[in-house]
Amino acid sequence: MNDKRPNPDLLLKQVNADEIQATRGHLKIFFGASAGVGKTYAMLTAAHEALKQEIPLVMGIVETHGRTETARLTRDLPRLDLKKISYRGRVLDEFDLDAALSFGKSHPNALILVDELAHSNVPGSRHPKRWQDVEELLRAGIDVWTTMNVQHLESLNDIVSRITGILVRETVPDRIFDEAEEVIVIDLPPDELIQRLKQGKMYLPEQTLLASKNFFRKGNLLALRELTLRRTADRIDGEIQAYRLRNASTTVWPHRESLLACITPDAIGEKVIRSSARLASQLDVPWHAIYIESPSSLHENDNNIREKAVHLLKLASDLGATAVTQSASDVASGLIRYARDHNLSRLVLGRAPRKWYWPWKKSTAQKIEMQADDLDILQVSVPQQAVFHIPFLRMPSLPTKTEWKGYFATLLICAITTLFAIPFKETLELTNIVMFFLLAVAYIAVRYGRGSAILAAFVNVFLFDICFVPPKFSIAVSDAQFAITFAVMLVVALIIGQLTANLKMQSNAAIERERRVRSLYEMSRDLSAVLMIEQIADIAARFLHTEFGAKQALFIADDNDQLQKMSNATANPNIALVQWAYEHGLPAGLGTDTLPTSPCFVLPLKATMRLRGILAIEPGEKTVLGPEQHRLLDICASLLAISIERIHYLDVAQKTMVQVESERLRNSLLSAISHDLRTPLTALVGLADTLLMTKPEVSAEQKELLDAMRQSALRMNDLVSNLLDMAKLEAGTVHLNKQWQPLEEVVGSALSSCSAFLDKRPITVHLDGDLPLVNIDTVLIERVLVNILENASKYTPQYSPIEISGYRNGDQITLTIDDHGPGLPAGQENIIFEKFERGEKENATPGIGLGLAISKAIMKAHEGKISGESRPDGGARFTLIFPFLSPPEMKDDFPIREDS
Repeated sequence: MNDKRPNPDLLLKQVNADEIQATRGHLKIFFGASAGVGKTYAMLTAAHEALKQEIPLVMGIVETHGRTETARLTRDLPRLDLKKISYRGRVLDEFDLDAALSFGKSHPNALILVDELAHSNVPGSRHPKRWQDVEELLRAGIDVWTTMNVQHLESLNDIVSRITGILVRETVPDRIFDEAEEVIVIDLPPDELIQRLKQGKMYLPEQTLLASKNFFRKGNLLALRELTLRRTADRIDGEIQAYRLRNASTTVWPHRESLLACITPDAIGEKVIRSSARLASQLDVPWHAIYIESPSSLHENDNNIREKAVHLLKLASDLGATAVTQSASDVASGLIRYARDHNLSRLVLGRAPRKWYWPWKKSTAQKIEMQADDLDILQVSVPQQAVFHIPFLRMPSLPTKTEWKGYFATLLICAITTLFAIPFKETLELTNIVMFFLLAVAYIAVRYGRGSAILAAFVNVFLFDICFVPPKFSIAVSDAQFAITFAVMLVVALIIGQLTANLKMQSNAAIERERRVRSLYEMSRDLSAVLMIEQIADIAARFLHTEFGAKQALFIADDNDQLQKMSNATANPNIALVQWAYEHGLPAGLGTDTLPTSPCFVLPLKATMRLRGILAIEPGEKTVLGPEQHRLLDICASLLAISIERIHYLDVAQKTMVQVESERLRNSLLSAISHDLRTPLTALVGLADTLLMTKPEVSAEQKELLDAMRQSALRMNDLVSNLLDMAKLEAGTVHLNKQWQPLEEVVGSALSSCSAFLDKRPITVHLDGDLPLVNIDTVLIERVLVNILENASKYTPQYSPIEISGYRNGDQITLTIDDHGPGLPAGQENIIFEKFERGEKENATPGIGLGLAISKAIMKAHEGKISGESRPDGGARFTLIFPFLSPPEMKDDFPIREDS
C-alpha cells in the first residue's frame, strides 16, 4: 500500500524552522553578479516606496562610491550617524550597531538598510564582519535590507577565483543567503555593464582602466552572471521544498531535474550508480543514492550482501551523491516515499530480465508505475549473464546453529500440535482442527522466522493428511476434495508464515532503532552532567561497547595541539593514522581511502571552534560499519566534541574568574597598604626637612643621616605611588586626558624631570623635523619616559651616554631610547614588562619591578606598544610606538598666540 502521508520528521523540522523565523527579523538581499549592476540603487528605490507606506526605516550605512544617481537617492532618507573608529592613524566611519538596535527597539516593525553585507569591520568593532552585525539585528526582530555580489558567497569563492583570477577575501556563509526571507536578483547584461564602466559611472577614472583589464572582462561577467542565476535557482528550489512541506504536498513537483538511484547489492547496483553519476554530471543536477532494507533483505544472514551494499553506498558518496539507507516494507514503497519527501522526480533502477520461474511477479519499476505516476523511471540494462540466476538452483549455504535449533523446534512443535489435536478428531470438524495447525505455523513464524515457518507449513499438511484424513496413516485420500483442503491449508500457512515473519522483522528493526535512539539520549544526558574529561572517556567507552561491541581509544588535544591518549583506552590504533586524521580533520582507517586495511576506524571530534580530539574504534569481528552505523558514530563524535569543548570553556571561565578575583584582591590590598603607608612617609619627609632647617644647624654627621632618611622616605613614597598607579591602571579607573602635543616637548619635559640623576650623562636627542603632533596624555607619557630613563641611570655606568630618537614609520610614530649598559637578560625581553619582574635576580639595584609594568599599561591605554631589546653593539634599546592620527584642522576663528 502506498502511504501518502507527509514525512513527520521533515514536517516537524520545517515547523520548528518557521517558529524560529517568526521571532526573527526578515532579511532581504539585493543580489548581483558584480559591482555596478545597481544593487544599492534598487535597494534605495525600494526604500523610498517603503517610506511612502509609512514603514519606519533608516539607513544604517549606504556606500554610494561617488555615484551621483545613488547619492541623490540617499538625500531624503533618514540615516543613523556613523561610528568613528580610530585605526592605524586614521579615523574610519563604521556602521553603529548599538544605534541600530536602539532604533529597532523604539520603532516597531523597523527596517534598516545595511549596504555591502560582506564588508569586514574595522578591528575593535563588536563583530569582525558586517553580516554578523546583521545577524544580531535579525535576532532582535529588526528587518534588514542589504546587498551582496555572487563572488562573496563562501561556497563559490574558489570557483570565482578560478574564473577571474582574483581571490575575494571577504565572504559570507551560504546559510545567511539561504535563510534570507527574500532575494532579489539585480541583473545587467555584460555589454551594458562594461559600457557603464567606460562612462565612469562605477569607479574613479584611475580605477576604471585597471578594472576593465582585470575583473570586468566580458567572459568573467558572463560566467558570474550564470553563477548568480544558478545559485538563486538553488535557493528557490529550497523555498519550493519548504512550501511543499508546509502544505503537506505528497506529489513530486518536476520543476527541476533531480535523480534518485536505487542500489541493489549485485552487479546491477554498481552500473546504476555509475550511470546515475554520469547523467547527474551531464544535467548538472543533484542526485541521491538509496539502499532499501526490506523484510526480504533483512532475513539474509550473509554478511557479504551487507558489505556489498556498504561498498556501493560509499562509491555513490564518492561520486557526489547523498547516500542513505532506509527501511521499508517494500522496495517500491520505500523509493516512492523517499522521492516524494525530497522532491526527486527521476528514478534510476536496474532492469533485470524477467524470471521465467515467477512470471506473474511484478518488478520494482512496475510497482512504482502503478503507485506513483508523478515519477519518471529510467532503467539501466545489464547483460543477462551478469544477473541471471535461479535461486532454488543455487548451492544453498548450510544453516547456522541457531537455524538448526529452529528447525528441530519446528518439528517438535508440529508433533506436539498433532498430539494435542488427536483427542478432538471425534468431536471437532476437520476444518476446525486445521486451525490448530495454522496457529502453530503463526507461532513458529514469530518465534523462529521465515524458514522454520515454511518448513512447518509443509510438515503440518503432511501430518494432517496422515493423522486426520481417511484413510489414516496413509498419504492417499479417499475423497479428492481433500486435495483442495491440503492446497488451501498449505497456501494459507505459507502466507501466514510469510506475513508474520515480515512483521517480526519490521518489529525487530523498529525495536533496534528505538534502542539506538534511547542509547543516544542516555549518552547525551550523561555527557551534559560531566565535569571532567575522564568521565567523557568512560561514557564513550560504555556506549561504543554497548552499540558495537568495539574497543576504543579517545585522544584529547591539549592547548599545544598535542594529542593525549586517555587512560581507559582498550584499542591500540596506529599513532601516525591518528595524527593524520587530526591534522586533516578527516576520517581514516577501516573502510576509508586512508589505510583501509587498518583494524581501527578513526574519527575526528569536530566542535564549533576547533578539532577537540580523535575517536578510534576497533569493531568486533562480526560488526559491519554500514551507513547507519557511520551515522551513529558521527552523532556520537559530535556529542563528544561538544562536551569536550564545554568542559574546556568551563575550565577557562573558572581560571579567568580565579585570576580576576586574585587581581582584584591584590589590587585592593595594594591600594589599602599604599594609602596607609603614604601618611607616615609624608610625615617622615616633613620631619626630616624641619630638622634640617632648625637653628642652630645640626652637625655634619647628623645632617648626612637626616638627608639619607629623607631620600629613603622619598624612594618609599615613589614606590607607594607606583603601587597605587598600577592598581588604578589595572582597575581601569585611569581616564586619559589626551591632547595634541609635539613629541619634542614631552621628551624635553621628561629630561627636565630626570635632571637630578642624569646631570653627568651626555644626552643626545634626534627627532625628525616633520614629526606630526601626537594625541596623548602628556603627564602619563612623560611618566613612561621618566621610568625608562631612570632604569637607564640605574643599570648603566655613570658617564655612559643615552640617545633618544624619534621618526615616523608609515602609520606609526616611533620613539627609541638607547643606553650603553649591559643590555637586557637573554630571553627576558618580554618578562621585564611584567609586574614585580626585575630581570637579573641577583642585582642589588633598588626597586621592585613596577616601572616598566606601569609603562606598558600606559602605552596599552594609548593603543600603542612598548618593547625592549639588546643592541648588537651593546646596551639596551626601548621602543615606544604611537599610532599616527591626523590632527584636527584649525578653524579660522581659533585665537592665535603671538609671542612678543
